Amino acid sequence: MKIIRQIRFAVIFAVLLITAFPAAAWNPSETLKDPVLEQRARSISGGLRCLVCQNQSIDDSDADLAHDLRVLVRERLVAGDTDEQVFDYLVARYGEFVLLKPRVGANTFLLWGLPAFVLLLGGTALFFGSRKSKISKPLPELTDSEKDQVAKIIQGQ
Repeated sequence: MKIIRQIRFAVIFAVLLITAFPAAAWNPSETLKDPVLEQRARSISGGLRCLVCQNQSIDDSDADLAHDLRVLVRERLVAGDTDEQVFDYLVARYGEFVLLKPRVGANTFLLWGLPAFVLLLGGTALFFGSRKSKISKPLPELTDSEKDQVAKIIQGQ
């Protein structure tokens, strides 16, 4: 009985594991014959945003535009472009939005610099806020009546 449970668990786990991974949307017909070029194409298309889906790479999207971009990447690689030239070509044609990880530059300074600035500002506020609480005034002495009340409470326990 225990073995049946283990087998059932293994089968369920395997099915869940298989269905958890999204299928790549690229077509086998898009595949280049040269495995080195194909690997470069897959690497590049993994870093390009699908302009229709917007939160997927063109490698994961099955939109028609993503298909066209995958074909375009492969055509540029076959023509002899470097990876950087392919990225530059697509950015010139579609803008920085086509990149899943935008480049650091003058036009993306806020995108990259603002989180660091906010962290620095928050850390500074925490530092000075904690310093201020440590430099607080000492508590005033207890009055005679308060001391009597404390003594009664201690004796009652």
